Amino acid sequence: MEKLRIVFMGTPEFAVGILQTIIKNNYEVVGVITAADKPAGRGQKIKYSAVKEFALANNLTLLQPTNLKDETFLSELKSLNANLQIVVAFRMLPKVVWEMPSRGTFNLHASLLPNYRGAAPINWAIINGEPKTGVTTFFIDDKIDTGAMILSSEIEIGETENAGELHNRLMDLGSTTVIETLEMIEKGNVTTIIQKDDADIKTAYKLNKENCKIDWTKSASEINNLIRGLSPYPAAWCFFGDKNEEWNVKIYDAKVISEDHSYSIGHLVCTKKEIKIAVANGFIQVLNLQFPGKKRMTTAELLNGISFTENSKVY
Repeated sequence: MEKLRIVFMGTPEFAVGILQTIIKNNYEVVGVITAADKPAGRGQKIKYSAVKEFALANNLTLLQPTNLKDETFLSELKSLNANLQIVVAFRMLPKVVWEMPSRGTFNLHASLLPNYRGAAPINWAIINGEPKTGVTTFFIDDKIDTGAMILSSEIEIGETENAGELHNRLMDLGSTTVIETLEMIEKGNVTTIIQKDDADIKTAYKLNKENCKIDWTKSASEINNLIRGLSPYPAAWCFFGDKNEEWNVKIYDAKVISEDHSYSIGHLVCTKKEIKIAVANGFIQVLNLQFPGKKRMTTAELLNGISFTENSKVY
């Protein structure tokens, strides 16, 4: 049985959990590929990816190409003499890269493919109110998340679970699924399933300012799903307006109150400790939020230092 020599490609925290598990299970990782360093935050300090931090701490060979077709990078990659590549939350690979190892290149994606191909599968599963999600391993081809599937594992999504909590559970599930996939590849008993395309497939679109903004005309459950699906990052947002002032506010946690009322949609109902926002079929009670220039806080903490008039609203 040929020993696996693995090159791992990934960038965020999600990928670190998988890489850590691969090493713990005594697989040989001959190289790690991650995103190039880039400035971040107000001070524009150079920020390393989570995968780079882990690779440096564990003395792993590290490559950070800006161009995946660059001849120098391709030569360095080839010299690692890997026979398998694993990709977790990285970027689209050119054919010259994914075809290089003799045992192929497989990807771990945080959805039950073919649904939720794309950049933000964890978020969209919650936003769309799915009862379950999971992870899938598949061999990479020339499109995004469309290759032949190897293994998939599913879990139920909790009613109040947010994207951060689901991220951590899927990282654990993904770790187990990657090890099972490696065992199958090692033994040479992989059978794959070709993904079927149809009109009902849901997409995990890239998150942007527009699709993270709360539409208060939607149902209470749809609004709450958006808040959960974007918490803790990048966070659902809206405008709070009162006394000719306007604030761009992020909402991290809320709950649905089903109750008849006569308020207009978006009207704020405030007590000394609570903020409720009127929606079509009840209220959204805001539990945790962040005003510009302030830290994230509970509603009660916010209302210690700010009060709203009866004419305040969100939009």
